[in-house]
Amino acid sequence: MLSWEDFEKVDMRVGTIQEARPFEGARNPAYQLWIDFGELGVKKSSAQITQLYTPETLVGRQVIAVVNFPPKQIANFFSECLVLGIVGAEKVVTLLQPERPVKNGQRIA
Repeated sequence: MLSWEDFEKVDMRVGTIQEARPFEGARNPAYQLWIDFGELGVKKSSAQITQLYTPETLVGRQVIAVVNFPPKQIANFFSECLVLGIVGAEKVVTLLQPERPVKNGQRIA
């Protein structure tokens, strides 16, 4: 079981995708994302979300991400946060997002 103290260590925040582009160097189809987390700044992420989303539909979309993982190198790109989604049939990912616009950087509790 996960303790409450363990849960509090996971820093999940809301951010707005500013830029999205195909990740040419990735083993699996993915996008490179630049996400504005308000006072935390802009963080980069690699996300395998190409089945339901295009770069054009991602820009301006608010998402939820874990922002306190150490950077992870994926090919020639450093992913600084983990965008959260629901993994459905055949590993198709549906993004988690707030039901209405909120301030970038707000913490998920």
